[in-house]
Amino acid sequence: MVSELESTSGMEAFELVSSRYLPSIEREMQRAVQAHDPGRGELFDMVRYHLGWVDASLQPSDARSGKRIRPLLCLLACTGCGGAWKEALPAAAAVELLHNFTLIHDDIEDGDERRRGRPTVWSIWGQAQAINVGDTLFSVSQLALLRLQERDVPSPIVVRAARLLNETCVALTAGQYLDIGFERRDRIAIDEYVAMIEGKTAALMACSGELGALIGGAHGGERRCLRAFGHHSGLAFQMQDDVLGIWGDAGVTGKPVGADIARRKKTLPILYGLEQSAELRSLLAQETLSTADVRKATRLLEEVGSREHTEQLARKHYTRALSALEDANLSEPGERALHELAQSLLNRQR
Repeated sequence: MVSELESTSGMEAFELVSSRYLPSIEREMQRAVQAHDPGRGELFDMVRYHLGWVDASLQPSDARSGKRIRPLLCLLACTGCGGAWKEALPAAAAVELLHNFTLIHDDIEDGDERRRGRPTVWSIWGQAQAINVGDTLFSVSQLALLRLQERDVPSPIVVRAARLLNETCVALTAGQYLDIGFERRDRIAIDEYVAMIEGKTAALMACSGELGALIGGAHGGERRCLRAFGHHSGLAFQMQDDVLGIWGDAGVTGKPVGADIARRKKTLPILYGLEQSAELRSLLAQETLSTADVRKATRLLEEVGSREHTEQLARKHYTRALSALEDANLSEPGERALHELAQSLLNRQR
């Protein structure tokens, strides 16, 4: 595959490796789930539903299953460090399964009834069973990582990878703790918001980059650079998500226009707007928000430059991600593909 990529541009390299890696990632995830499903019936059917492999009637489905950004980052980092990407597949599957564990619990905690255009697990089977599904995915993610041993990855590397994954899970849940706490507070400083998304979003991206580098045989400096690349890419990703939560095309994002305003979600554009506009603070303090109120709040955010501020900060973290990538001094075509991965996160529309 490397020889085939040598003459390609950055975006072509990213698209080509994505088309090669994604089916393998999906198969590895399916094997990891199936390996621990000794006929437990509906429990694992609910797991498969969340992952997009079956529909609500438990029939095979090809539903939108997420972008698989984190496992792609893991495999691209491994390749860029001179490693064999297939050896890192168990780690790639593990980070995606762990990510999906957090999504199920987030949906319960946030009361979200839809994800990826479909009803969430809890909205169909109830909160208690959805918690079980999330816990199952967490456990399967740990077991998936241990399949690195079957790829002849040295045991000390497997132990370090397991420690890294579990440390990341602590950071993820700490970020979600902060996010839930923000809902009860009227004023949140932007620095507090950044600390929250460093845990909730950036931590797993950083982990993905470092895991790939670790399995690819990278030295400490390369691992730190790829961790920083994932960290800043994750921050840029979340900030772009915040923009889409207000100004995204509902037909593309699957969310109503102004959804984050209607929910009074503490995203970066809203926090910045609250700092700048007393009128917005008064509006969002109302007990209920009408459609007209959401439109007015959107206009106020635009007047104080909330969108521009958020996009500027996202570009700042994108630039830092590219600087870390350059410092890693990776081999081609891995570096080009990672560059385009970061750009796709910044420019995405859903």
